[in-house]
Amino acid sequence: MRLVDSHCHVNADRFADDAEDVLAAARAVGVERILVPGWNVASCERARELADRVDWIDIAVGVHPHDAAKIDDAGWRRISGWATVERVRAIGETGLDYDRVFSPIPDQLDNLRRNLRLAAETGKPIILHCRSRAGQRDAQDALLAELTAMGAAHPRIVVHSFSGPTDYASAMLDLGAVISFSGLVFRTGEEASADVARSTPGDRIVVETDSPFLAAPGAPKGRNEPRYVGITATWVAERQGADGEAFGDALVATYDRTFRAVGSPS
Repeated sequence: MRLVDSHCHVNADRFADDAEDVLAAARAVGVERILVPGWNVASCERARELADRVDWIDIAVGVHPHDAAKIDDAGWRRISGWATVERVRAIGETGLDYDRVFSPIPDQLDNLRRNLRLAAETGKPIILHCRSRAGQRDAQDALLAELTAMGAAHPRIVVHSFSGPTDYASAMLDLGAVISFSGLVFRTGEEASADVARSTPGDRIVVETDSPFLAAPGAPKGRNEPRYVGITATWVAERQGADGEAFGDALVATYDRTFRAVGSPS
C-alpha cells in the first residue's frame, strides 16, 4: 500500500537529535508524502529548517489553540510572513481545544479566526485541531459555527486527527473538508471514528501519525514515528472495504490534491 503521513511533528523536541533518520526510516517503508506542521513560532521555524535539509517533505505554519494566549504580534508577523513561502503547503495546526483549555477560550477563538483569515488570504488549506471533553461536542460545534460564518470565503479544510460525532463529520464534509485519521481511532471513546471512516468518500481521506503523539497499537508510545502510519491506513482501508493498492493510490492522490495544488507539484 502506498502511504502518506499528512501530519507528523518531526519538528518536536523528541526528534531533535534524529529527525532526518526518522524521516528516512519512514521513506524506507514506503511513506511517499509527509507534512510537518508547526504550532508556534519556534516549531514553525524548526519545520522550515528541516525542509531546507530534506527536500521531499512539506510543511505548514500556524498557531495551535494551546499557544493561542502566548503568541505576540511580532511572532504572528513572522508566521504570516512564512505563510507565503512555496514550501509551506498549509496553515496550521490551529483550531479549538476545549478539553485541556491550555489557553482561554476567547484567545483560542481569536487565534482561530486569525489563522482562518491567513489561509483564505494565501489560498492554502487550513489544518484544524478540534477536541472537546469526553462526551461533549462544544468545540466541534464552535468550530463549525466559525467556518459557517465565513460562508464561501472559508479556506479548504483538513480535519486533523478526527475526533467527534458522525454528524460533525458530515457537516465538515458538506463544507468540502478532507478528513484525516490518526492512531486516536484506536482509543476508547473514539468509536464513532469507525462509522466516519466507513461513510467518508475515499477521495476525502488522508491518514497521519501525529508523531510523536497518538501511537497506534504496535507503535511506540511517547515517541510515535511516521513509519507506523500504515497501521492506521490499514484500519481505514478495512472499514472502507477497499483494496489496499487502490486505497494507497487514493491516499497519495488526495494528499497531492489537498496540499500540492498550491505552488509547484514537486
